[in-house]
Amino acid sequence: MTARARTSRKARQFTESVIREMTRLALAHGAVNLSQGFPDFPAPAAIKDAACDAIRADVNQYAITWGAKPLRDAIAADVAHRYGLTVDPERHLTVCCGSTEAMMATMLAIVDPGDEVIVFEPFYENYGPDAILSGAMPRYVTLRPSAAGWAFDADELAAAFTDRTRAIIVNTPNNPTGKVFTREELTTIARLCQQWDVLAVTDEIYEHILYDGAVHVPLATLDGMADRTVTINSVSKTFSVTGWRVGWTMAPPDVTSAIRKVHDFLTVGAAAPLQAAAAAALAMPSSYFVDLAASYRARRDRLMAILTAAGFGCFAPAGAYYIMTDISAFGFPDDVAFARHLVTEIGVASVPGSSFYRDPASGRHQVRFCFCKTDETLAAAETRLSRLVHRTDQSTTS
Repeated sequence: MTARARTSRKARQFTESVIREMTRLALAHGAVNLSQGFPDFPAPAAIKDAACDAIRADVNQYAITWGAKPLRDAIAADVAHRYGLTVDPERHLTVCCGSTEAMMATMLAIVDPGDEVIVFEPFYENYGPDAILSGAMPRYVTLRPSAAGWAFDADELAAAFTDRTRAIIVNTPNNPTGKVFTREELTTIARLCQQWDVLAVTDEIYEHILYDGAVHVPLATLDGMADRTVTINSVSKTFSVTGWRVGWTMAPPDVTSAIRKVHDFLTVGAAAPLQAAAAAALAMPSSYFVDLAASYRARRDRLMAILTAAGFGCFAPAGAYYIMTDISAFGFPDDVAFARHLVTEIGVASVPGSSFYRDPASGRHQVRFCFCKTDETLAAAETRLSRLVHRTDQSTTS
């Protein structure tokens, strides 16, 4: 008889990444990949050269476990310049293998089994599993779309806090909705964190990708929050190097100490030459960040027009590089059926909206597209999606 290995109860509580699965389907069917959020255009030449220079200079052995000093110094200088935060590179910063590991290391460092972690939904799909793997119980607060953008109900948020709440995860600008939390909303969150003695864990990797006058406000800059916020960031999205896996946490010293211990035994450290290049990236001129936002604004507007013409209802993002859409007009039973049809028959990959919600039914009429793509990629998507419009028109007139 063949032995059957027993898997953990934790691992049985969540599925593999739906986003990465859609990329696999896109490759299998030759589809235009508007599902996974990686740019298909080159990273800046200057930071690629910096990585090559570091390798040639033999920066190829272990860096300090919690991050090479030049990178930690560069991070501290960057947040001081942009946000007026005083950060000690020796006591507040931990460089990780991307923001994904940074989030997991943080959760394992601050959460005990039985604790609760508040998560806004729709959420980036890692947050729920991160809470489960750390032994916590996620409690969800819903962001609901409106003409003014996605928003939470303050009373519903307040009701989610209990004596068992250990942390709240705030992703701003937000994936998948593109929501940018306002100062007023963040003040509400800060007040509740202080009232209940809760840590805030903020994912701010899209901080430079903003539109229509939206302003990124780090939660750590609000009164009373520097000592109860873990800020997570990375170079992945800002510099189009999602494959480098260089991210970091910024946290109070006692929390940093715990994160560093977990990080050490999870991954030891991020790639040394890429840490050197990341330090160079953070020193890019201010014009780079202005141009970055402008280029993404143009891509956003183009994909919004393409999707609207194809029959989607679109929720305009204020930040990040994703568009959540309403697919009710197409008549499919749910988002999964629609997304599979889209990738196999039309040749465009998206992400089913149900993967961003605790209850799949909440996202059954939504799919997410990303627009961190070249003009050629968006043009190919437009051509293929025009077939979807034609098919829909036929189905509604037959």
